[in-house]
Amino acid sequence: MKELVFALQFSGAAEPVPGSTTRLRAKTSASGQTLRSVIKPDGVQAAIEPAGGDKAIFESEVDIVGEGRFVESGTITYGHAGKVRFTTVGHGILGPAPQAGVQRGAVIWQVVEGDGRFRGAEGLITSNFTVGQAGEVQDNHFVRLFVAD
Repeated sequence: MKELVFALQFSGAAEPVPGSTTRLRAKTSASGQTLRSVIKPDGVQAAIEPAGGDKAIFESEVDIVGEGRFVESGTITYGHAGKVRFTTVGHGILGPAPQAGVQRGAVIWQVVEGDGRFRGAEGLITSNFTVGQAGEVQDNHFVRLFVAD
């Protein structure tokens, strides 16, 4: 097995599942990108620059399980390379951000299955995200997977 570590910023939307007051569906996507972080005496300079390549598609169902807590499961398709299926480790958190009209949250997912180049993959994905008033989502994933050579 080899270790595969990468980060992507996804954008998209979350919306209520019809007929439910505690379930949401999220769908976001990310294109290939380069993340740059430079630490300087006057602060951190950060940028995300397009890098081409295939698109990653994220789809999930979110179940609100209590005040500010949720569980989630879904898939991430990494272009033509393959797909992973994930579930929440414990529960995620969601609550108001200091910016008006924005919710912020975080969750850790465990990869439970993969196909294509991700067949047999094991690992964790961390998600740190915001959700706006209209359901718009910005979601940053940090991925550490162990995949077949």
